[in-house]
Amino acid sequence: MTIDAETLGRYIDAGRGVAAADLVVKNVKLLDVITGTITETDIAMVGSRIVGTYGRYEGAREIDGTGLFAVPGFIDTHLHVESSLVTPLEFDRCVLPHGVTTAICDPHEIANVLGAEGIAYFQRCAEQTIMDLRVQLSSCVPATAFETSGAELSAADLVALRGHPSGIGLAEFMNFPGVLFKDEGCLAKLEAFSDGHIDGHAPLLGGRDLNGYISAGIRTEHEATTLPEAREKLMKGMTVLIREGSVSKDLHALIPLICADTSAFLAFCTDDRNPLDIAEEGHLDFMIRTAIAHGAPLHHVYRVASWSAANAFGLTDRGLIAPGRRADIVLLDDLEACSVRQVISAGRLVTPELFATRSFIAPVGLESMKAERVAASDFRIPATTSATRVMGVVPGRIITEDVALDLAIVDGEKRVDLDKDAVKVCVVARHGKNRNIGRGFVHGFGMKRGAIASSVGHDSHNICVVGADDADMAAAVNRLIELKGGFVVADGGKVTAELALPVAGLMSTGSFEEVHDTLIPLRAAAKALGVVLAEPFLQVAFLPLPVIPHLKITDFGMFDVDHFALLEPQGSPGRSG
Repeated sequence: MTIDAETLGRYIDAGRGVAAADLVVKNVKLLDVITGTITETDIAMVGSRIVGTYGRYEGAREIDGTGLFAVPGFIDTHLHVESSLVTPLEFDRCVLPHGVTTAICDPHEIANVLGAEGIAYFQRCAEQTIMDLRVQLSSCVPATAFETSGAELSAADLVALRGHPSGIGLAEFMNFPGVLFKDEGCLAKLEAFSDGHIDGHAPLLGGRDLNGYISAGIRTEHEATTLPEAREKLMKGMTVLIREGSVSKDLHALIPLICADTSAFLAFCTDDRNPLDIAEEGHLDFMIRTAIAHGAPLHHVYRVASWSAANAFGLTDRGLIAPGRRADIVLLDDLEACSVRQVISAGRLVTPELFATRSFIAPVGLESMKAERVAASDFRIPATTSATRVMGVVPGRIITEDVALDLAIVDGEKRVDLDKDAVKVCVVARHGKNRNIGRGFVHGFGMKRGAIASSVGHDSHNICVVGADDADMAAAVNRLIELKGGFVVADGGKVTAELALPVAGLMSTGSFEEVHDTLIPLRAAAKALGVVLAEPFLQVAFLPLPVIPHLKITDFGMFDVDHFALLEPQGSPGRSG
């Protein structure tokens, strides 16, 4: 965007100190994320731009920064707003006070439910957020051919959405087998965006296959979970986005990467972080203080959170507190604790009054629940052999294990075994394209009774239900349908807790605070069933996710993703009875 001569003149005069700036932070200790020096100075701003540092300035408005530290605004390089369970405008109000002045989101979840309409809603919201919300274009809708999503987006569909000011490029290319085997649709998308940024998503991929994937023009990776994997991807030119979400927790494993040699090629991301964790721990501020506490060099951690992240995505106007840069500044009481006192976003001090200036973007027409009611008999699993391959949940990871168990067969039906921690997991199609129910078993929940259900089910977001009792599973699913999406706990045939998520079955129409307060009894109700997982609903939501190698539950049944085959006959792919 060009800047007129008059505005340029104001920048120059205020920077030289011959004219007053619009806003000045006085006597603040500025951390230079490049050299690591800390210098007491004023920071002068005109409009959305920093014009003066390392000097004394006067401004029409002044903030006393005495005793505070100034660092560049934090950049979350990969996230799904939908996982916060609130709409983009509420996400803005929730996360910006934690210092996140730029968020690069992939509206992959709403796109898999509503297609281009969902992405367009996010783009409209991005025009109103105080933070700079960047909306990537979702590359894999649907994520795989193993399940039924609510929409499909071709290369032509994505090109039609290109050009919005919030865009950077193509969001995480999850279908890495499609890239490696040159799927026609994948190649068409890669070709259409070959002149721009393309995000990666390639868990466990290495060797020459990784070379081939990167050669397609893919530049970032947020799925590295071990040091060897991350180091290989760094060595091959990828920027590694260190992730700490509510389920996928990779920060501790990757903190040793953060050093003088590598910090320019790393960034932070949250991917999926729920309101409880944001309220109780924080957002990127939590990652920063955790990395510093575990020995990562302080100014390199702040570099990863700002300058390195900006460079990785071509956002060369930000990431430093320096003249000519976007005025995104976080004022801290303490650098090591990353304790945020105030935030400046594009030259504006973030206050409740500032949020009130936004125009509300109503989520009109974004309801999506088309599932039909179910009965307990719909969750029967006919079988002729006790040998069973079961999905094994690993706390803190979205990759599941392949667990072999012998489960009893009674009247031709395979049964839950609580002693072996084997309960049912089922997916109920909700997009109106079929009436399928996929059925299988999962290990690791610790559930002793009841059921929990979610309309958040990555990535196609059909209804996923985990239960020890078929009647409770049906009660949870049917209440979920009445709510038009959300989370439900059922016990003894009754609903004991719920959260409505009617916006695409993914997000609430309420405030962040309301969602947070509702999640507390919801989590307690799940724990009352014996569930041992810290985040049971997010864990349920990730059971249908196609991460290789693992078993995957879809609306067609339990798949061995490695071999692209059903594990055993699941009865009709549609509803029984």
